[in-house]
Amino acid sequence: MKNDTLAEQYEPSILETKVQQYWQENNVFEVSENTDKKDKYYCLSMFPYPSGYLHMGHVRNYTIGDVISRYQRMLGKNVLQPMGFDAFGLPAENAAIQHKIAPEAWTKTNMAYMKEQFERLGFGYDWSRSLATCDPSYYRWEQWLFTKLLKKGLVYQKEAVVNWDPIDQTVLANEQVIDGRGWRSGALVEQKSIKQWFLKITAYAEELLEELDQLPGWPDQVKTMQRNWIGRSTGTTVSFKLEHKDESLEIYTTRPDTLFGVTFMVIAPEHPLAKEQAQNDPNLQAFIESCRQQGTSEATMATTEKKGMATKFNAIHPLTGELIPIWVGNFVLMSYGHGAVMSVPGHDERDFEFANTYNLPIKQVIEPLEGKSHDILSSALTEKGSLINSDNFNGLTSEQACEKITETLKQLSLGEQTINYRLRDWGVSRQRYWGTPIPVIHCPECGAVPVPEEDLPVTLPQNVDLSQSGQILENCPEFYNTTCPKCNGKAKRETDTFDTFFESSWYYARYACPDNDTKMLDERADYWLPVDQYIGGIEHAVLHLLYARFFHKLMRDEGLISSNEPFTRLLTQGMVLKDGSKMSKSKGNTVDPAELIENYGADTVRLFSMFAAPPEQSLEWSDSSVDGASRYLKRLYRLVHSHILNQATSKPNNEKPEQRRRLIHQTIQKATRDINERMTFNTVIAAVMELTNHVSKWPSESKEDYAIRQEGLTTICLLLAPICPHITSVLYKALGHEQDILFAPWPQAKEDILKQDSFVLVVQVNGKLRDKITIPADCPKDEAIKQAEQAPGVIKHLENKNIVKTIYIPNKLINIVVR
Repeated sequence: MKNDTLAEQYEPSILETKVQQYWQENNVFEVSENTDKKDKYYCLSMFPYPSGYLHMGHVRNYTIGDVISRYQRMLGKNVLQPMGFDAFGLPAENAAIQHKIAPEAWTKTNMAYMKEQFERLGFGYDWSRSLATCDPSYYRWEQWLFTKLLKKGLVYQKEAVVNWDPIDQTVLANEQVIDGRGWRSGALVEQKSIKQWFLKITAYAEELLEELDQLPGWPDQVKTMQRNWIGRSTGTTVSFKLEHKDESLEIYTTRPDTLFGVTFMVIAPEHPLAKEQAQNDPNLQAFIESCRQQGTSEATMATTEKKGMATKFNAIHPLTGELIPIWVGNFVLMSYGHGAVMSVPGHDERDFEFANTYNLPIKQVIEPLEGKSHDILSSALTEKGSLINSDNFNGLTSEQACEKITETLKQLSLGEQTINYRLRDWGVSRQRYWGTPIPVIHCPECGAVPVPEEDLPVTLPQNVDLSQSGQILENCPEFYNTTCPKCNGKAKRETDTFDTFFESSWYYARYACPDNDTKMLDERADYWLPVDQYIGGIEHAVLHLLYARFFHKLMRDEGLISSNEPFTRLLTQGMVLKDGSKMSKSKGNTVDPAELIENYGADTVRLFSMFAAPPEQSLEWSDSSVDGASRYLKRLYRLVHSHILNQATSKPNNEKPEQRRRLIHQTIQKATRDINERMTFNTVIAAVMELTNHVSKWPSESKEDYAIRQEGLTTICLLLAPICPHITSVLYKALGHEQDILFAPWPQAKEDILKQDSFVLVVQVNGKLRDKITIPADCPKDEAIKQAEQAPGVIKHLENKNIVKTIYIPNKLINIVVR
């Protein structure tokens, strides 16, 4: 290759533009479901909301995905890496209201700009498969699936108490309530009773739980969070008959051993008994109304001050016949269990707090094992023990009593063992405009009727007045007035739209066949799925990932795909921090990558974001670290430039040719292990930088020296190619390779070169370096220790000392511990 093929100065803006132009003109990242015996590899990063700009959190997330994709491509895989936009949702609608622009126009403008940013960063996406969830050709198919699920009984509508965001004017799922506030608006969430559409995710609770054990490629932290959210428990359902009523209160408890300690019952403010008394009790009505002003999440329930009011009703204890007063409490949810709990203040902290507030009796029915004592009036005894004050069950352990009491209740037809789940059905209704219309028609005669397949998609009306208060679609008669598909009578369309998590629960599958206009998915989905590597933030551990797993099973059971899980491996990356503050999607991110690219180039931004911290840890922003990444790339550029001009100056170097080659292959070995097994890209970069330092000192006068230097520089380019694809593309060609680095294979460490005849062994005395010795590779342990003890720098530190022990790490160090 001619010497003038590499410009003298490294100018990222010029270099990167040329490389990206080559990629685009040759469609190098477009892939098909080929059959040339290549293994497929589907790498996916969670798609962004089209806010109009990328922040450093985005850059880090998508750089990780691009590095993995490029690495897998170099391994010879058929790699799919698509990108699209999670385009529906409140931010677009709120921005449209603020800027007096249609949400669709605002969203499409932002998507175009963000696509330019993606391309400027050099991400290798197959843009031919791009999708936007606001496109009717996309959401048509989730509407289609919804109608199928409705017919199968996996979708239903009911009146429910929900989390209501008073700022965003919409329902929030429990997962979207953070510390009692809306996840986007930050407003205090209220309780509101409205009709909602639900998906029966609880029908898949057991499978969702069990198959977590089939996901070894997922972080344990995420699996634990999902297990806790699903919350499977084995307990007992108990029926407490009501005094003077032909009804019973059903409760679920995991501690039937404490049944004799029940001193009161608590029902939810929305319970029918509470509503019945409130009709003639203004005080109770006011209390119930005040309960509506708090959130409905379990986190809110756990931290809120426990308040209640007594009712006129009593329950009858199933085993003693005692009358138990029934209270209304602000900490019981109608949507959890049966909307009622048995309260055992002696053995439950929440009940203890409530009993002390309202001077209710506290009874001890469990005593600690091994003769320990406990003052039941000072605190609740929550651990299990043995039973007291429990009639015929006294003396049994808690485990024995749970079984015996449940058995007794079953014989009396007043209870039975039950498996319960914390998980509740997914409420998917949202009362906003910018979302997928729910494909249902409400007919006075026929009820809720799914929209026929031939009439899909149901699209949003255009030119609506978003400044109106309340639900926009409720004010659009041209949208909701229609006829019933069954009886042709006058009917009304559903005016709720889907929760945007509905769209993001299946987008990964649609990337496989986005051009199919006759099916939701086709055989190409089974070629690509499951996703081999999924990348995104830990904040999606429950919301998105649980819903996507559920949706995958719905699509499987509809015959659309054959796999059970959507994502084989999951990498949850940390946040980007600046000045010690967390920067998240909802709060914004103060580091602008566009400015960094302008000043340093995309490769520097990518190198910094991968070098600053391992992916799972938070990245601490540092201007000096960005400068350091830039200096390294400039240095590498100069090193290659001087090499191809054969201007390398000889520097003192004691490394023999075989040592130099061994260092090259040791670096390949380490980089391969770290990127493939550990995904610690920062250690890969550190190893490559260390190799660069060595290569810069290597001579190049002889043909052998020049060839080794050439091998070292070529290896550096190949190992950095996934991380810094622009500069390595140019330098690789400048080093004389005809093939573009995109098509070059990942280097392989050669075992015969890695073998060493001898090793330098560090010798320590009490942990302090005292000498270094060179020993043969096959030197026995005893001989190595003997030579270490006789080393000149060691002998004097052993005089008049007793050797307590010797720590030997083969081929690395010996530490002699003395007194």
